[in-house]
Amino acid sequence: MTRALLSFTLTLSIGTNILRAQNVQWNENENGGSTWEIIRDTTIPQGNSECAESSSTEGASTEMPEVDQTPKPSSFQQPPPPHIIFILADDLGWNDVGFHGSNQIPTPNIDALAYGGVLMQNYYVQPVCTPSRSSLMTGKYPSHTGMQHAVLYGAEPRGLPLTEKLLPEHLNNMGYTSRMVGKWHLGSWKKEYLPTNRGFKSHPWKQECGDWTCVRGLDVAYDLHGQSTTDVITEESLKIIKSHPVEDPLFLYIAHAAVHSGNPYNPLCTRDADAAMFTNITDYHRKRFAGILHRLDWSVGQVVSALQKRGMLENSIIVFSTDNGGPASGFNLNAASNWPLRGVKNTPWEGGNRGAAFVWSPLIQKRSRVQHDMFHIVDWLPTLLRAANASHEVGLEGIDGIDMWSTLSKAEEGKRLEILHNIDDISKISSLRVGDWKLIQGTTYNGEWDGWYGPSGRDGPEKYDVKLVQASQAAEALASIGQQLPADTILTLRKEVRLFCGSPKSRTDCHPHLSTCLFNIKADPCEFDNVAEQYPRILSHLMKRLEEYNRTAVPAANLPVDPRGDPKHFGYTWTNWGDHIEGMRVETTDPIPSS
Repeated sequence: MTRALLSFTLTLSIGTNILRAQNVQWNENENGGSTWEIIRDTTIPQGNSECAESSSTEGASTEMPEVDQTPKPSSFQQPPPPHIIFILADDLGWNDVGFHGSNQIPTPNIDALAYGGVLMQNYYVQPVCTPSRSSLMTGKYPSHTGMQHAVLYGAEPRGLPLTEKLLPEHLNNMGYTSRMVGKWHLGSWKKEYLPTNRGFKSHPWKQECGDWTCVRGLDVAYDLHGQSTTDVITEESLKIIKSHPVEDPLFLYIAHAAVHSGNPYNPLCTRDADAAMFTNITDYHRKRFAGILHRLDWSVGQVVSALQKRGMLENSIIVFSTDNGGPASGFNLNAASNWPLRGVKNTPWEGGNRGAAFVWSPLIQKRSRVQHDMFHIVDWLPTLLRAANASHEVGLEGIDGIDMWSTLSKAEEGKRLEILHNIDDISKISSLRVGDWKLIQGTTYNGEWDGWYGPSGRDGPEKYDVKLVQASQAAEALASIGQQLPADTILTLRKEVRLFCGSPKSRTDCHPHLSTCLFNIKADPCEFDNVAEQYPRILSHLMKRLEEYNRTAVPAANLPVDPRGDPKHFGYTWTNWGDHIEGMRVETTDPIPSS
């Protein structure tokens, strides 16, 4: 026997002036479990919302003419698997990319790819990087792998559990060659935790101005000392693309360190010439940040151009994502902007876990559009496996990710109805989104970073330069394979993805470290108004759903740092120190670098 606990309507923009409405009911069965059921599916005229996520869904279509541009295979031969290029930015804020509406820092290459693909408006990551990266690699929420609390430190004797099968291992089984360039952050204390033992055939890595060691696989790359991280990552990525056999499927994971801050003595490392370009920015730190972001955008253009020159772009899927919200304030401060979202990196607010992201591919049948369905970083594993082997069922037991390829490629209705943002049993922070509703319990640092941060980038003299986007390396590469970016398409898409919250009519304050808060994220994406008192039944049922997730969560696996892992014991380099400490006795009170 089941009984209905909660029902509400989920709406989705479909074309012009139309929303798809699903009446969704939450049922409880006699065993105490709960399930979602779609009661009715209708289309309704689009209404208005004063604090909506878009002001342009009325009266204008954001899609280019509906032409199925998917390559048609012959009846005797399956199309070759696509190359998959996953570009992960580090600490990039919602408002740091031009396609989200800021005019302050041009990102023409990133924008060109976004406008030519699918912009993901309700895309979520974890609030800090290690949990996000573990989610990407496993398809599981961090609370199901023990990776939910904070980041993994270099001298911490742990890593992403070896029992987990990772994305590159799945793809390798399907005939791919998987290679990684850049930041791993999922364990390096023993060699079995390193990327080259977790499915990647190669892994060069260096972090600019930070405490990391330059490496190629297991070897210290002393020759890379003093070079820009972004340049090194780009150069290594281009080498892979130029040498890879075009006919063999490639998975290339490019995990940038940009735009993460560096060491405390020089946190925003960039060329003076790059920073000096931004005469419109008066804030010193934001100007330095702009220089770093400019180089990241350049890197994206280089990669897309290289794919085009090798004849690989026509059969590629390119994903661009941040790993968490920008640290516009608080720890790892880098002068990012999450405007107008609330919160920063390492907080449970939208500014901490709502990410800038898009996917581009000629295999996407309905391109140049905005996808409003919820998507979590755990969804990439099943989604990319489906895209890589679309003619076969992909069996994945026990993951939290949902295959969303048909949603991305064909604009079909999304399957994700809820997102577990996190359950952190150490910090006592939990957050969950169900439909339009979001619950927050607890916050970091007693709410010190719970405000709204970063410049809007909309009130200065600078204007958005459409021609700069159209003339970018990425846009030129797209044009070479027949994909043009008309100015009206660019401006229409950009208008749709801009978040408009304005000033709240009646802000109801929220202190989640004191009491549980509830928000309607669709109507209030900036989390101005806590409506927990107005909707006690909805709050109660979200609490119940959170309890169900708690029953499947595993304890956080964090361990104290081991003084034997201090780089000073290994020639002042970070290494797989756990393989070299047998019999080592260390007495030290010196702080160990965090890495």
